[in-house]
Amino acid sequence: MTSPVEVAWDASFLSYDFGPCHPMSPLRLDLTMRLADELGLLAGVKVTDAPLADERLLGLVHDAGYVEAVKAASLEPAYADFDHGLGTDDTPAFSGMHEASAHYVGATVQGAEHVWSGQAAHAVNISGGMHHALRGSAAGFCVYNDCGVAISRLLELGAERVAYVDVDVHHGDGVEEAFYADPRVLTISLHETGLALFPGTGWPASSGAAGAEGTAVNVALPPGTGDSGWLRAFDAVVPPLLAEFRPQVLVTQHGADSHAADPLAHLALSLDAQRQSYATLHELAHEHCEGRWIATGGGGYEPVDVVPRAWAHLLAIAAHRPVDPATACPDSWRSYVSELVGRPAPARMTDGADPSFVPWARGYDPADPLDQAVLATRAAVFPCFGLDPQP
Repeated sequence: MTSPVEVAWDASFLSYDFGPCHPMSPLRLDLTMRLADELGLLAGVKVTDAPLADERLLGLVHDAGYVEAVKAASLEPAYADFDHGLGTDDTPAFSGMHEASAHYVGATVQGAEHVWSGQAAHAVNISGGMHHALRGSAAGFCVYNDCGVAISRLLELGAERVAYVDVDVHHGDGVEEAFYADPRVLTISLHETGLALFPGTGWPASSGAAGAEGTAVNVALPPGTGDSGWLRAFDAVVPPLLAEFRPQVLVTQHGADSHAADPLAHLALSLDAQRQSYATLHELAHEHCEGRWIATGGGGYEPVDVVPRAWAHLLAIAAHRPVDPATACPDSWRSYVSELVGRPAPARMTDGADPSFVPWARGYDPADPLDQAVLATRAAVFPCFGLDPQP
C-alpha cells in the first residue's frame, strides 16, 4: 500500500501575524489552502494538525535563552529585545508568538518524522520555511527555524545525508549557519545576490567549514534574473550536486518571492518557472531519496496573485496530481478573493510563460552576469565532489 501524502494544516497557523501593515500576511496561507481545496487537491491526501514543538526540539537549533525571550515577547506585544531580534520592524512581537512559531516547527518536524519512518510518502507544510531564524535571534520575519529543527531531527533519527534546497529569493542563511560545519547536510540556496537584497550573505565562497567543504552551496543571482536564467542556474547546480551527494532525504524551501510581482525583491520569475522547479525537485526526491521529500513554504509577499497559485501547484505536485497550468481558478475562490480584498483574483493557474532554458551543458558565456554567477558557484564547490566546474 502506498504511503499517503501529508499536508500540515491547522487554524493556528493563521495566528502567526505581525499585524495588518506587515508584508508577511497570514492571508497568503488562507488563500492557498482555499484554492487547493477548491481545486480538489486535498482529496486523497492526509491533512494533519500541528503539534507544538517543545523546548527539547527547539533546542536542537536554538539557544534556551532565546526561546525564553520569545516566550516573554508572546506575553507583551510592545516587547523589544533587539539582542534577540525581537520587537524590530522586521520581526515585531505579537501575542502568542511562541506558540504560533512552535506550531510551525512542530508541523515540519512531524512531516519529517513521518517521511523518514515511511508513514508518509511526502510531507508539505506551506506555513514553514522560516529559514532566516538564527540560533540566538529572530530575523527576516522568522522566529523559529522549522527547517533547521526538522533536519536536526532527521539526523537524530539516523539520517546520514540530508539535502536542503532553498529557492526563496533571499539567502537561506539560518539553515546554512546551523549546518555549516556538518558534512552530513548539503545546503543549496539560489537567491538574489546579497549586494542587492537582505540578508546580504550567501556568497559562492561561503562553501562550508573545514571538514564540510563544499556542503554549503550558494548561487547569488543578478537582480532581474528571469525564467530562462534562473532555471539554467538551477539545472547547472542542483541536479549534479544531488547526484554526487546521494541524499537519503530531501528538505526544500519554496519561497514564492522570486516572482516578478513580488514587492520586496528584484528577480523576475513567472509562476510557470516556479512550478517547473517544484516539479523538478519532486523528481529529484524520487531519483535520489526513494521519494522522501519534506517541502515547506517560505517568503512571498504578493498574497493574492502569486503565493496561492504557486503553493497550490506545490501541493498538487506533492500529491502526484499536478494541475495543468491552463486550469481556470475556481469561480468560488475568485469571488471570495474579490469580496475579501476588493480586487480581482487571477483567472488561471499560469502566467502564460514558457519555462524553457538553455542547459549549462551546451556551454556558457563568460561575459554574461548570470553565467558568471553560476560558474563562481560551480568553481567553489564542484571540485569538492570531484566534478568539473566547466560544462
